[in-house]
Amino acid sequence: MLFGKKPAGVEWLVVGLGNPGEKYRNTRHNMGFLAADLLAEQAGVRVDRIKYKSVTAQLELGGARCLLMKPQTFMNLSGEAVGEAARFYKIPPERVLVFYDDVSLPAGKIRVRPSGSAGGHNGIKSIISHLGSQDFPRVKIGVGRPAGGGDEMIDWVIGVPPLDERKVLLEAAKRAVEAAECVIAQGCDKAQNRFN
Repeated sequence: MLFGKKPAGVEWLVVGLGNPGEKYRNTRHNMGFLAADLLAEQAGVRVDRIKYKSVTAQLELGGARCLLMKPQTFMNLSGEAVGEAARFYKIPPERVLVFYDDVSLPAGKIRVRPSGSAGGHNGIKSIISHLGSQDFPRVKIGVGRPAGGGDEMIDWVIGVPPLDERKVLLEAAKRAVEAAECVIAQGCDKAQNRFN
């Protein structure tokens, strides 16, 4: 590397999952978008370039050049966007970091994982299918689950939480951004020890 400069390419994809459109803006299912927005704000960039079926921005995180993505395909097709960008930049799955909501975690808890199954999350299922691997790091943001479970689940995830819960989720999304930076800079093990 001449004069210590990094090549101009992208080293990581950082993906926030959600559904596009005003209707879904503050819903539990859009926690990935919220984390992506906080990260962009922190980096002083706008997520407004339309590429790979996503709105994107380039930024530096944890010492690496990242493409921040908010797929605009709707949740269950998120993999189309992620797969396209990963192929273009030749990014292996282990450098695709995904933020998303998790109903199996209490609201406000976050969990870092280096890999794993979709666990019923359609966005993750789609990404696994398009990357051909489940070995990509993720930061899950807990949104809790409805008391009734089952049939109420869809209304729950696309529901807007009450204000007090929204504050808890916002704090969780801020911690998720810190966790992502730790994953990129120091690896999943370190991030798991610190944030799980």
